[in-house]
Amino acid sequence: MISQELKQTIKGSEFLIKDTEAKDVFIPEEYTEEQKMIYEMCEDFLEQEVWPVTERLDNMEEGLMPAVMDKAAELGLLGLSIPMEFGGMEMGFISSQLVAEATGAGNSFAVAISAHCGIGTLPILYYGNEAQKAKYLPKIASGEWKACYCLTEPNSGSDANSGKTQAVLSEDSTYYTLNGQKMWITNAGFADVFTVFAKIGDDNTLSAFIVDNSMEGIELNTEEKKMGIKGSSTRQVFFNNVKVPAENLLGKREEGFKIALNILNIGRVKLGASAVGACKKVITRGVQYSGEREQFGNPIHRYGAIKGKIAEQVIKTYASESATYRVCQDIEDRINLLIEQGKEKESAYLEGIEQFASECAIMKVHGSEVLDYVVDEGVQIYGGMGYSAEAPMERAYRDARINRIYEGTNEINRMVIVDIILKRAMKGEIDFMTAAMNVAKELMTIPNMNGSSTDLFSAEKAYVKNYKKAVLMVLGAAAKQLGKSLKAEQEILMNVADMVIEAYVSESVLLRVEKLVGIRGEEACSTQIAIMRTYIYNAADKINKAAKDALNSFAEGDEQRVMLMGVKRYTKHEPFNVKDARRSIADYIINEGRYCI
Repeated sequence: MISQELKQTIKGSEFLIKDTEAKDVFIPEEYTEEQKMIYEMCEDFLEQEVWPVTERLDNMEEGLMPAVMDKAAELGLLGLSIPMEFGGMEMGFISSQLVAEATGAGNSFAVAISAHCGIGTLPILYYGNEAQKAKYLPKIASGEWKACYCLTEPNSGSDANSGKTQAVLSEDSTYYTLNGQKMWITNAGFADVFTVFAKIGDDNTLSAFIVDNSMEGIELNTEEKKMGIKGSSTRQVFFNNVKVPAENLLGKREEGFKIALNILNIGRVKLGASAVGACKKVITRGVQYSGEREQFGNPIHRYGAIKGKIAEQVIKTYASESATYRVCQDIEDRINLLIEQGKEKESAYLEGIEQFASECAIMKVHGSEVLDYVVDEGVQIYGGMGYSAEAPMERAYRDARINRIYEGTNEINRMVIVDIILKRAMKGEIDFMTAAMNVAKELMTIPNMNGSSTDLFSAEKAYVKNYKKAVLMVLGAAAKQLGKSLKAEQEILMNVADMVIEAYVSESVLLRVEKLVGIRGEEACSTQIAIMRTYIYNAADKINKAAKDALNSFAEGDEQRVMLMGVKRYTKHEPFNVKDARRSIADYIINEGRYCI
């Protein structure tokens, strides 16, 4: 655990202006024996209870998904975050993320259990009063009641607060009459408990309600026909004069939008973990198939083209995992600190998550896009069989695509990342503008070419520091020149977000490998070092391109020329033999026959 002094200094978004020490991050190699056992239990569950019935799940066999979830409940997997007093496992944040990762390879089942344990449960857990918790949480934890979350409407997706569902309080104030329509509701076909967002009367902001499926006036449309995750129940839900008891108001009036945002923050970082789990399974399948499939007299994994694909899958997955658990530890440390300072657990949890909302959005974007890359190359490794529904890659490819859409589209999340950074800078919560001005001054100086450091990773640390300077330079200039109008320049915001994402993930994988080398030694970590160096090498070009696209959108004349020179300076990378690095990574994985890093 990190020191009390350091815990108090960690702030969300501050990684851009503050260095982090490797000793102060959590890395997956530090799982406890109990956490490893939980992971193995989840893997065994998928092996025994989910994958043998995947086709039946995708065919929407009546009652099968709830039955599989009931079996998961017997292992305690439906009450991960629920306190023991309500029948749950009361896992810490990292342990609950570990379960999200382990079950992430479960195709449609992963969606169903994630919706139940996350957005279906957490609003009640963190905003419910004691009576609501006592009534709902024990049955949610046991699986007797399945849960879902009703926010999206036909005309309000990303703009959630524009929803039209209405709640009218009765004259005697004993119940609300609920009318409206929700769509894309995961688990709706078998859910017993609905968290429903609606506006009361003429309110401008949403409120939230707990609705039981036994209440009259709830109607479900037929199951949606989807591209992927076919086994997950997805329906429209209609509320026709549904009488909801006044005591089922969740939290305070007009607090619904806040509830929605905070729960989505949790969902975003968990989605990143789930994507990592799916990536690992796809890589393992691809490696095993590439050893069985022969062409020109050799298994195809002996060829450089296939090795390059396997290696890049591993590099991206390892980096995403590194960043995911870095932020998870930051969140858990913040939660524990707030509890030590006297905050109630629920409030501490929400405040801890909110503090790292930008990092949660980073992991949602990065994880989902890495998974899309991994499944795409998985199909390519399988060749013609990858396109066949008889092989597992076709389903993995289709199922992965939804991750870039739900929990906020990746476009929205990119803008959220930058918006949070700017808002915290304006509030003085992080000293972003001073750091940006220092970088602007540095542009007018001669670069320091002193490379005398004997640190094994001194070059990589310099690269990452420069990546962050590139972000500060571009975002600082954009904020100064465009002011409030920057909010409307979505292309620029997304360029900057891409820079932020690559800077954060590059630093995270560097910190993980540096810490691991300190534990195991350099020789034992040669594969991890190759992964880290290749990722940072790749990031240089991504940041360079995004920075130039952003600057060319608003800068002109001498200012543009100076900053483009700055981009070149801050994304410079010495020559690096990525072919040999990738081959060494691929050979390690191929020899093991599975993802094993």
